[in-house]
Amino acid sequence: MANTYTQLYVHIIFAVKGRQNLISEKHREELEKYICGIITNKNSKPLAIYCNPDHTHILIGINPSVSVSDIARDIKANSSKFINGKKWIAGKFNWQDGFGAFTYAKSQIDAVVKYILNQPVHHKKKTFKEEYIEFLEKFNVEYDPKYLFDWND
Repeated sequence: MANTYTQLYVHIIFAVKGRQNLISEKHREELEKYICGIITNKNSKPLAIYCNPDHTHILIGINPSVSVSDIARDIKANSSKFINGKKWIAGKFNWQDGFGAFTYAKSQIDAVVKYILNQPVHHKKKTFKEEYIEFLEKFNVEYDPKYLFDWND
């Protein structure tokens, strides 16, 4: 009987609704662990995660039976419920609609992991908007600027 063998690495990026700085440093690690649990429960493997105050980067070794859209939806929905249940912010926490997803080869994984874990230093030089548009252009993704995230500028 034949088996399925895959090696699928996806870098998912999504933003806090309204691009507000709502993910505090004191809660960041707990949120990251929770999101890693969501990914693991989807038979996929979290390889790197960093929750910035206004957006999140995750590198996932994704199971071929799981669609990127489904795992992004589940991560965002369940982590929103988690944050709201913890009452970490006044009012209701939500992620913005949409996400970016970019694929990598195994030979690129170490560099992507370092990039994700180095977010605080990286964002001293570049805004999230600049970073996100750079990803879209690097991967030749056609986009309409009016349908990107809500930006705070």
